[in-house]
Amino acid sequence: MFDLFRDWKNRHFSDPQRVILGIMLLVGAGLAYFLGNLLTPLLISIVIAYLLDGMVALLRRSHVPRLAAVWTVFTVFIVGMIVMILWLIPLTVKQISQLVQQLPGMLTTVQSQLLQLPTSYPDLISESQIREIIAFLNTGISTLGKRVLTLSLASVVGLIHLVVYLVLVPFMVFFLLKDKALILDWWRHFLPDNMDLTESVWQEANVQVTNYIRGKGWEFLIIWGISYSVFSVLELQFSLLISLFVGLSVIIPYIGVTVMGFVMALVAFIQWGWSSQFASAMVAYTVIQILDGNLLAPLLLSGVVNLHPVAIVVAVLLFGGLWGLWGLFFAIPLATLANAVIKAWFAKLEHQTDPE
Repeated sequence: MFDLFRDWKNRHFSDPQRVILGIMLLVGAGLAYFLGNLLTPLLISIVIAYLLDGMVALLRRSHVPRLAAVWTVFTVFIVGMIVMILWLIPLTVKQISQLVQQLPGMLTTVQSQLLQLPTSYPDLISESQIREIIAFLNTGISTLGKRVLTLSLASVVGLIHLVVYLVLVPFMVFFLLKDKALILDWWRHFLPDNMDLTESVWQEANVQVTNYIRGKGWEFLIIWGISYSVFSVLELQFSLLISLFVGLSVIIPYIGVTVMGFVMALVAFIQWGWSSQFASAMVAYTVIQILDGNLLAPLLLSGVVNLHPVAIVVAVLLFGGLWGLWGLFFAIPLATLANAVIKAWFAKLEHQTDPE
């Protein structure tokens, strides 16, 4: 047994390159797991800087000096933040407040519709089953109400965090853009000189992750804008709030679209019942998802993240369970990193064992 373990260790960890890569992965995972909450502003800033650096690179290709390009992109970012703070957030909060106020009436509507099912379909469902479903819904609404109350009691702390983020994040985004090369050079001083394997993994994963984050950022904005326009024309209630979550659902492959489909159907059913408006809303949602899956996503993410769908779902479940919302957002980039590590690790192992 010990000989088997020793042979495995010598085969996989006798190379210093793989040892360095393994140590860096463990340190990175440890920092993310234990200090993730403390580093949230930095993580947000890095993601935003990733998105904006593509615009900086685009201006640089037009022979704009880097500092001027950074200031131009950063100014657009600040203007967008101001618009979000003055218009988008108040409107979203207003719709959330309206949703909470109308929730009891919406629940009553759902209950009345459910109670009609045993009469219409007596062979499929009984009144006792409907009562159990209604009791389950009441329990869920009660739990949601308690959580909303808890959030409202913690609103002062949340407001303080928001103010801190509004100051820190733009500050760090600017310097991450402006001093990108300096920061990377400074970081390299703490690393070993010979890191060929780690650098090859970083180069492959960096290209994939950067393109993925930028592509998903644009996909989110486009789907959000299209959904809001369509839902507003259909006069769907809470159109801004629902379209926002429809846009965010593209970040969680397969699962997000499915969950939002149920939410969309529920809201449309409560508003219109079984009607032509309900059918129009569901057709519109389906068309948006078809266009996203068959046109927009392939266009923005062409050649990026070549992972099997099963691997993507497993990554979403695994990292979402470990790190919650951040895990869901970074599930695909982390899976891409893991894929790059596995490929490089075993490629080097095969090279070492090659008799030539």
